[in-house]
Amino acid sequence: MSLKVQTSNITNKNDPKSINSRVFIGNLNTAVVKKSDVETIFSKYGRVLGCSVHKGYAFIQYAGERHARGAVLGESGRVLAGQTLGNVGSELD
Repeated sequence: MSLKVQTSNITNKNDPKSINSRVFIGNLNTAVVKKSDVETIFSKYGRVLGCSVHKGYAFIQYAGERHARGAVLGESGRVLAGQTLGNVGSELD
């Protein structure tokens, strides 16, 4: 039996040490795509500490900047639930 660890809803925009590990995902079809879907897609790039999903967009907080950069490169332009993800980027971009 596998236990899935719940990630936080906090993506810590105020911590200067972790801001470079935060990824914004725009143009997200949140009528169809749920938090668990976003976590599953973006967890392949590294340890996700937090995920917050809002109407039309989301943020992912990674454990490190390298993971955030990998996610930006890997997911920019991806079509998800009939919409092309837009503005996938880290706070550095």
